[in-house]
Amino acid sequence: MFKFLARQPFWINLLIAFVLLFLLGYLFFKSLNWLTNHGAYLKVPAVKGKKVDEGIKLLETQGFEVVIQDSVYFESVPKYTIIKQLPEADATVKANRTVFITINRAVPPLIDMPKLEGLSFRYALDKLEKNHLKLKDTIYRPDFMKGSVLEQQYNAVRINAGAKVPWGSKITLIIGGGLQAAPVLVPDLEGLTFAEAKQLLEAKGISLAAVIPMTTVKDTANAFVYKQNPERLDFDNEPVYIQPGQTMDIWLSPTSLDPDSLRKKDNQDLFQ
Repeated sequence: MFKFLARQPFWINLLIAFVLLFLLGYLFFKSLNWLTNHGAYLKVPAVKGKKVDEGIKLLETQGFEVVIQDSVYFESVPKYTIIKQLPEADATVKANRTVFITINRAVPPLIDMPKLEGLSFRYALDKLEKNHLKLKDTIYRPDFMKGSVLEQQYNAVRINAGAKVPWGSKITLIIGGGLQAAPVLVPDLEGLTFAEAKQLLEAKGISLAAVIPMTTVKDTANAFVYKQNPERLDFDNEPVYIQPGQTMDIWLSPTSLDPDSLRKKDNQDLFQ
């Protein structure tokens, strides 16, 4: 073969070289098309609305790679549901194309509790909705800030702005109901537990101000009231009245004490 080529004119050898290069190039590109499935196209199946496992299995059996691109949360959509796919359903793409999917999370994300206290009730409702929260209940309390949010509660406990709560949580709002014209009798809180006293004050529309426990008090909720301000009776032994929305102070003891003996002791201290 070499002797044959050596006896041929140069231009013939050059032509043979070009032909061989062309054939090699043609075979290379043909094999490349075969290896990469060039020219093979598939239609993307619809997986939106399907469960993640079901959707991934369907895509992979039809020759697609699958990547979970993102996860979001919608309360109205079942968990682990595919809510978005890219490319979209029925798109024609090359074989082995990657399909990106977005799924609905199983657990709602934590979000910041907004500041609602001091806002009007309507504005607070709007802010709750924009922050993906719901209104659980409204409780009206006598207060001069009529129609304004006095307190925001989550699970019956006051919650500060910025605290983390689950998406879709239900929030209770304490709303100012204005001050009533008729005064109410100062209730007798002495001898009651803190929890009982707080419940009684709320029923009468009286706000609790200072709570002063003894140093030995460990459990405030079950501590006993042994002193209150204002007192139930004045110096002339006449009942004391206050306006709804006004405040009272209470002093707490770990055990139930005799208020009369404490009152005598306080009076004795005044004259020493």
